[in-house]
Amino acid sequence: MHTPIRFRDSLGCLLLAAVAVSTSHSAALGEPVAPVEFRHARVTDAWEAYANVLTFGQGQTLALVDDGCKLSMPEWTAKMGDRPKVRVAYDAVDGDDDPKHEGRGYHGSTIGIPSSLNYQGKRGVAYNDQVAVIRALECCHCKVQDSRTVAVALQWILDHHQEYHITAVNLAPVDDLEHAQPVPTEIDEKLKLLRARNIWVSAPTGNHGFTRGISWPSCQPDCFAIGAVRPGKDEVTQDRSDKVDLLVPAAATSSSNAIACGAVLLLREAIEKTGYDWKADGKTLPDAMLAIMQRTGVPVTDAAPQRRHRRLDLKAALDDVFARAKK
Repeated sequence: MHTPIRFRDSLGCLLLAAVAVSTSHSAALGEPVAPVEFRHARVTDAWEAYANVLTFGQGQTLALVDDGCKLSMPEWTAKMGDRPKVRVAYDAVDGDDDPKHEGRGYHGSTIGIPSSLNYQGKRGVAYNDQVAVIRALECCHCKVQDSRTVAVALQWILDHHQEYHITAVNLAPVDDLEHAQPVPTEIDEKLKLLRARNIWVSAPTGNHGFTRGISWPSCQPDCFAIGAVRPGKDEVTQDRSDKVDLLVPAAATSSSNAIACGAVLLLREAIEKTGYDWKADGKTLPDAMLAIMQRTGVPVTDAAPQRRHRRLDLKAALDDVFARAKK
């Protein structure tokens, strides 16, 4: 004989089951490597909304162009099933496939974490992507004269992007100067060619609080300049100018740019999956993706000087593509 289950007990079981499902779903999504920043940019909302729709970077490779990397770190030796997180490595300074830090290098070991981490349950924005680790100079805090080896790195991407399916480039160096105008260098033609081949390239603006100029190479044509707002608050911070293309929540613009690079991998996947005709938004796919993120981004006014920008809202950008593709 079965004992009747009272309504209160039944409701309690349902609530416990709902909590279990929610907890399981959260575990499946993983823990954001930057919780405040990801919530602010609605990365975690995008994960939840598109959990059964997008692969979050699978099949795409993000090129990390910086001052080298300690590839023995467990974050980079990890595998995702049968796929290694690091798909390929190259040293444009020495011309070999060992991008280890040399001299003052240190930064490139961690620059891919906000965009690409998939390790012990912690995740970056596009956690199922792969990365191409490319050493382009001795130290991320560089001089414009380092453009020669940076150009070699960008040429390597031009030569190999189809082979490794490189769809975006995190061009991480900063020269820490306040450039109000571009500085002609060897990288400019490479950037132009990468844009024409529909490969996203963006760089951090710098972290000195400049209000009238930004670092090289973010100041260059055909390189998107990614600035920052304070995590959890739409207050413009760090280096900015009229050239800034998008703001992303982060304490430093190296992180804001890394988050933006992960976001464009998700946006590209959404465009490809829906068949959205992006040509009305821009001359190239990178131009179109920026236009979508600006259109759907949160307006932010920089108080000093008075200047209007847009702050990344990843879920809104994805929603926009899926909604427009249905029309």
